Amino acid sequence: MITTIKYNSKNYKIDLSKPLDISIPLRGDKGNVNAWYLDPPKIVPHKEGKFIGKVSEGASTNFNDIWFNPHSHVTHTECLGHITKAFHSVNQKLKRYFFWAEVITVAPERQGKDFVISEKQLRYALGTKKREAVIIRTIPNLKSKCAQNYSNTNPPYLLKEALEFLVNKGILHLLVDLPSVDKEKDGGALAGHHTFWNTAETPRVDATITELIYVDNEIKDGPYFLNLQVAPFENDASPSRPVLYQIENL
Repeated sequence: MITTIKYNSKNYKIDLSKPLDISIPLRGDKGNVNAWYLDPPKIVPHKEGKFIGKVSEGASTNFNDIWFNPHSHVTHTECLGHITKAFHSVNQKLKRYFFWAEVITVAPERQGKDFVISEKQLRYALGTKKREAVIIRTIPNLKSKCAQNYSNTNPPYLLKEALEFLVNKGILHLLVDLPSVDKEKDGGALAGHHTFWNTAETPRVDATITELIYVDNEIKDGPYFLNLQVAPFENDASPSRPVLYQIENL
């Protein structure tokens, strides 16, 4: 199903029948992706008295309770409410869902005991391209990312200068295949988050960060249209399903 999207006075064609899903689903077991020292998520039949919400146990319906944390257990999109005293809901801040995006692949560089993504790397990958969103795939890019427990592993992160570069380029939506844009243990500084949302000056209330994505190796670097949808939770972050569409007429 080919449809046309008008962007910057030009018409671009995408095939809606060929979505490229870059989200990690929530499964509710020990093999689920995990971060921030939490137990695995749970998807279990609701129990009340003699009632067990499972058809195979005699119920008329499957009726599951789900326990999870969006920051730890699933691809999620967050707004500046993640780090502000004032409440901000990503469901209220994200009001558009289609964006001109660029997929880039980056090999984090060693810096002391850390692996980091630098401004130089992003500048090289993006150059003068004008985009609303950037999707960062890190290498090595193994399927095991979809089941990785990141707690106490010191995953790669973005340097503050790298976030400043993205802000200066006008990137509103940043998507990464990491549990955070910041260092796992940084004493609560969250310099990358604060930089991207510009909380010290004029907060970028319409900007979002999406973490714990997975970009399959078959998806090539380059421009796409991004459909960024979040579950309608009134919360600083919500499970999300970012989907890419290849542009047919570039």
